[in-house]
Amino acid sequence: GFLEDGILVQDISRTRKRYLCSWAFPWDVAAVLPTELLCLLSGVSGVLGVPAARANRCLRAPRLFEAFNWCETRTGQPNAFRVAKLTMYLVLGIHWHSCLYFALSAWLGLGTDPWVCPAFSYPLRRYLHSFYFSTLVLAMVGDTPAPQREEEFLFIIASFLLAVLGFATITGSISAVIANLSAADSAFYPDAGPVQRYLRAQGAGRWLVGHVTRWHQHLRMQRKLPAEQEVLQHLPRGLQAEVAASVHLPALRRVGLFHSWEHEVLRQLVLRLRPQVFSPGEFVCRRGDVGREMYFIREGRLAVVAEDGITQLAVLGEGLYFGEISLINIKGNISGNRRTANILSIGYSDLFCLGKEDLAEVLAEFPDARAAMEAKGRELLLCMGCLDVGAEAAAVAAKAEAEQQLWGLEVALEGLQTQAARLLAQLEASALRMALRVQHLEEQL
Repeated sequence: GFLEDGILVQDISRTRKRYLCSWAFPWDVAAVLPTELLCLLSGVSGVLGVPAARANRCLRAPRLFEAFNWCETRTGQPNAFRVAKLTMYLVLGIHWHSCLYFALSAWLGLGTDPWVCPAFSYPLRRYLHSFYFSTLVLAMVGDTPAPQREEEFLFIIASFLLAVLGFATITGSISAVIANLSAADSAFYPDAGPVQRYLRAQGAGRWLVGHVTRWHQHLRMQRKLPAEQEVLQHLPRGLQAEVAASVHLPALRRVGLFHSWEHEVLRQLVLRLRPQVFSPGEFVCRRGDVGREMYFIREGRLAVVAEDGITQLAVLGEGLYFGEISLINIKGNISGNRRTANILSIGYSDLFCLGKEDLAEVLAEFPDARAAMEAKGRELLLCMGCLDVGAEAAAVAAKAEAEQQLWGLEVALEGLQTQAARLLAQLEASALRMALRVQHLEEQL
């Protein structure tokens, strides 16, 4: 098949027509012609050997490179494929060089001097000796017999020059592979080097430097991706939603708050979630802090601790959430938008963070989800004794009164608009009558 507007076309007739009109067709025909049959003619085999007669097979090289490019872009391990391709080129180059060396040795005479290939009786032994000799020359290892004739000197000089060029090419290719690996790591994981150098330059303690180093090591070992938004930023928003839903939606469904929520609400949430990893002994939030985010526990355990920072009052595990009370304006909340507990990470904890503005944007589009979250938050505030029922009732009454006043203002505004429209119609009718009278007087004059 072939790609048309990004769609794979597998129609036989269209594929045949496209292939016959392409540049690859004459090259492929020339590459598969049985030119080695020319060696059967008398007098040709002595001048043109079978390997030289099959030189037209090299016309397949563009197709081979095209296949390599396709494999490199489609494989899940492109760097490993590049290394394998480079190794194949290296072995193939040594093979061709050994063939040239054996051809030169056969022309000069096998075993006539120490430099040429010995006259072994087995062809495999001759090939292995030639391959070994070419490996030593192209790797510039040395330890080869000294050349004795001008042809041998020229061959060794050309081989050394080729070896220098090949060594530079191989070094550059391996450096590119290593650079690609480093670039891939930096795209997913933050670099710990600048932070460590900054801490050392500012005279920070060794414990803090080690703490930062262990946090970076945990990200790489557990394959945590804090820079997820930067990686997906070039995708269209719809495709971002598909990728984020595929990665995070199973974990998000384990959160008890979202069991009754619609699928579309969760799709809107996953686009706004930010992964965060907290290290052991690190406070996620402290009591009294201004709340700007709520958290969902994806992995790990968190402890609700007392004011001393040691006594554990409760342990939060996978699938739980906290911090929503400070983001939702629940009437009668004594603490306002302040945190009501100290949350400490016991080990390394993988959390989803949702900002206040993002949550308000999602809940504004889905009022049922907002009502469910407010009910959960009100129930929790009642259990904690942080809900002033009287203030809540007063706020509800004030809200109802404000809505009543707003409704009255809307009714009055509609009446004023009706009267204004009526006056405008009367003014237009009076202007029309005045124009007709003026026209009538002008006709009389």
